[in-house]
Amino acid sequence: MKNARGSLPIYLQIAELLVRDIAAGRLIDGEKLAPEREMAVELGIAVGTLRKTLAELQSRGLLERVQGSGNYIRAINDPKSVYAMFRLELIGGGGLPTAEVLDVCRRKKPADLPFFGASSEGHRIRRLRRLSGKVVAVEEIWLDGSYVETVTADELSESLYLYYRSRLGLWIARAEDQIGLGIVPDWAPAAFGQKPGNSVPHVVRMSLAQDGATAELSHTWYDHTMARYVSRLR
Repeated sequence: MKNARGSLPIYLQIAELLVRDIAAGRLIDGEKLAPEREMAVELGIAVGTLRKTLAELQSRGLLERVQGSGNYIRAINDPKSVYAMFRLELIGGGGLPTAEVLDVCRRKKPADLPFFGASSEGHRIRRLRRLSGKVVAVEEIWLDGSYVETVTADELSESLYLYYRSRLGLWIARAEDQIGLGIVPDWAPAAFGQKPGNSVPHVVRMSLAQDGATAELSHTWYDHTMARYVSRLR
C-alpha cells in the first residue's frame, strides 16, 4: 500500500478504513480481529505498521487488546475520525476515502454560487474521490478567500477539514447537506465513469466554521452504481 503525497500516513489510513467498517456494521462490537500477521498480509502492510494502527484504534477506545486472546472491536459513538463528515460509502458499506486533486485556483466567486464568506473571491478545488481505490465521485469545493491567500495542490491533505484545522486554524463545526439530482459537470474526467450531462445524485454542502461563519460551499456528484450517501443517527 503506497502513501501518496498529501495523504495520511499508512497506519492512519488503515485506522480510518477500520473505523468506517465499524460504522457500516462490517465490523461489529465484540468481534475478534484476525491474528496480526494474517491481518497485515490481507491489508498489504508490514506488521509494525499494523501494530501502530491497532494502537491508534485502542487510543480512540475502539479496540480492546486482551493478552493471550487477541484484539476485539469496541463500537463507540464518537470514533474521532477525520472523515466523520464524509457521507459516501461503497454500496456494500465502508471504504477508505482518498482524493485526487484535479485543479486548484483562486478566482472570483461565480454569480450562481450562494452568498457566503467575507471575500468576493474563493479557492476553487476540484477533486476525484475514491473509496478503497474505486472512483465514486467528483467534487467542486469553494473555500472563502479570506482564510488564506493561496492554496496549492501539493499542500492539500486528502481530508480537507484536517488541512483547514492544521494549516489554517479553521474548524468546520457543522455542515448542512442538500441532496437532489444534478448533472455531471463538463470538467469531470473519464475516470469518473458517468459522462458529462448524465443525471446523478448531487450533494450541496454549506460548511460553518467555529465562529458560525460559512467558510465553504461544495458540490459533490456521485455515481449511485458505486456508492451511497449515508447519515447515521445516534
